[in-house]
Amino acid sequence: MVRMSAEERRESVVRAAMSEFARGGYYGTSTEAIAKRVGVSQPYLFRLFPGKKAIFLAAAERCLEDTVRAFEAASEGLSGEAALHSMADAYTRVIAEEPERLLMQMQMYVAVAAAEQAGDHELGEAVRAGWMRLWETVHLPLGADVDQTTDFLAYGMLINCLVAMGFPAEHRVWEGLYPSARAKGRLEH
Repeated sequence: MVRMSAEERRESVVRAAMSEFARGGYYGTSTEAIAKRVGVSQPYLFRLFPGKKAIFLAAAERCLEDTVRAFEAASEGLSGEAALHSMADAYTRVIAEEPERLLMQMQMYVAVAAAEQAGDHELGEAVRAGWMRLWETVHLPLGADVDQTTDFLAYGMLINCLVAMGFPAEHRVWEGLYPSARAKGRLEH
């Protein structure tokens, strides 16, 4: 059996943390569950990360960066409507194929709200910085049009909510979305 480097083990912790936090949220997920999923002890987990918040931040940043990369790849060489529809199509594919990423996004927003209420701004600052990278990634291919960027991201949040609530792809609530964002047949549960 080949031993993993600390960086490879760290990567496996981030992936496991995304899965665990996606299901249980920040407050409902134990570091023990993450360590168990990875196959390491909690003390080893804390040699890789200083604490649960650091693990959550790494998972949140990865979730946002993965989405940024998906939008960058989808919009490469495109602009305007072509970029919009390509990014919408890519996003609906991502949440259909990687539902944990969608759930992790939703958990990030809940965790930020709870942390902010408790006076802890570190999590919110990190997630907002990641969200701004996401915003810029969408904004430029859409011609740096603030209204189009806002509409695109608003539709994305609506899609997040509809999928998280379990609305099937054929439900009438999807009818108001532009065709590439409707996800007909993609979001089967």
